[in-house]
Amino acid sequence: MGIFAWLLSGLIAGAIARVFAPSPRGLGCIGTIALGLVGSVVGGTLANLAFDGNFELQGSGLIGSVIGAIVVLTLARLFSRSDR
Repeated sequence: MGIFAWLLSGLIAGAIARVFAPSPRGLGCIGTIALGLVGSVVGGTLANLAFDGNFELQGSGLIGSVIGAIVVLTLARLFSRSDR
């Protein structure tokens, strides 16, 4: 049940983040789940840096996952643009 809960929470967080920050290219279901899971680690690490002052990789809850996924999507959009 643990893996299923991680996948479901990743899907929910990734989908919410894609509403607020559309992805530079289409992500499928697997990409949205991966976005939510990566967003969880990014959000947890950013929260740890902001509130504890420590750099420690850590997962977060739904709100932190969405914020982290928005950060990941924003960075992906910035680095995927080609000005050539």
